[in-house]
Amino acid sequence: MKIYFMGIGGTAMGNAALLARAAGHDVLGADVGVYPPMSTVLATAGITVHEGYDAARLAALAPDLVVIGNAMSRGNAEVEWLLETRVLAFTSLPALLHDSILNRRRNLVICGTHGKTTTTALTAFLLREAGRDPGFLIGGVPQDPPLGAHLGNLADPFVIEGDEYDSAFFDKRSKFIHYAPQIAVLNNLEFDHADIFRDLADVQRTFTHLSRIVPRNGCVVLNGDDPNLRALGPMAWTRVVRVGVEAGNDVRIADFAETPTGVTFGLTWREKPWAQVRWALSGLFNARNAAMAATAAGLALNSADPTGLSLGSLARFRGVKRRQEVRLANSRTTVIEDFGHHPTALAETLHSLRARYPGAMLTAVFEARSNTARTKSMQAGFMRALALADDVYLGAVSRAALIPADERFDPEAVAQQLETQGVEAHFTATNAALLEKLVANTLAAAVAVKARSRVVVFFTNGSFDGIIDKYVVAAG
Repeated sequence: MKIYFMGIGGTAMGNAALLARAAGHDVLGADVGVYPPMSTVLATAGITVHEGYDAARLAALAPDLVVIGNAMSRGNAEVEWLLETRVLAFTSLPALLHDSILNRRRNLVICGTHGKTTTTALTAFLLREAGRDPGFLIGGVPQDPPLGAHLGNLADPFVIEGDEYDSAFFDKRSKFIHYAPQIAVLNNLEFDHADIFRDLADVQRTFTHLSRIVPRNGCVVLNGDDPNLRALGPMAWTRVVRVGVEAGNDVRIADFAETPTGVTFGLTWREKPWAQVRWALSGLFNARNAAMAATAAGLALNSADPTGLSLGSLARFRGVKRRQEVRLANSRTTVIEDFGHHPTALAETLHSLRARYPGAMLTAVFEARSNTARTKSMQAGFMRALALADDVYLGAVSRAALIPADERFDPEAVAQQLETQGVEAHFTATNAALLEKLVANTLAAAVAVKARSRVVVFFTNGSFDGIIDKYVVAAG
């Protein structure tokens, strides 16, 4: 079958295209401004990516099926042509995955406002280290396992990142509703995606819908410390296994410690020792990701007791690109790229960096790029999170013209508020100007006599107009 992916540059779409290619289909697609690492992955796989959207070109290509990404909307030239002519079959990405892969597998669906990509990668990695050949679809570019999509053995589980965002412009259900979970991992729950959900209760409602399709011989692995998940109430139709730091959880994270040399923590199963973990990933949030992944993978192998799963391999786990990824480290400057685009994620990462780099000057560089971050709905939360840094650089709001000024994230106002709290803050009208100011201020200070070492962390879920790569070159 010839399958055309509309919006192929997204990590989920790109990795799904790789799965389709591995299944023997002829795969191609289109997108606008595809950038690394996904552009590199697709090119390496030999998948043709057309730039932009062109109805005449799509008609000439004549694929058997068009997969429409959820970034596509009415007004797109190819969407309008598909609807007007009805000459080509089309579907959403989640529906394609269900119909072609997931309806035949035991699926581990990894959900949560934060940490989905890392936890999905961890779960797949642990199953592979246990000698299994799981299928998986990861919404990013992991370093372990060394690829983001794999069909695996039909007899082994399929691990998939369960996004609560909508499926397509014609299917407003959350993607994860399509994913037929045997085990659903609910890692955390906060309000996000203000363009899709009205409020926190609306997000909780879709998570409840997911839990209701977990079979009685499956289970929900739930963050027992999260009040927003506890508020979902009892799930009498299936088993619930709770994970967290607090007493009363089935799996407990104990004795967490972070130093410049790494992180250590212990795991217990119903108060009996399971494992002692020493690894490189930062923060309690990543320790929780590991505990959730280990519990899900362990229960997939033995539904009665997950502790048969060895966790020694976590010491070798390298994480996912663009998730607290160290881009440069020298005696003066460490540069980190992070996909953070929610206040909680920023705050947790900045807390962790304080422990990992004690005494260093901590610089946060933030781009409001996601559909929610670009609005005022979380502006106060971002301000509180960024106040944990020593100095802050705020980039231009991505696609600002699409949001009314009174509803738009205001980086200048955030900078002014941070200054009143004693945090040096900078805002420029363009990202190019931001890079110039960042280089001038931080690198000049780095060469001063007796200067503190500096950690510069870039927060964005997009390209940041290429300034991260340019800063790495300048700082190197």
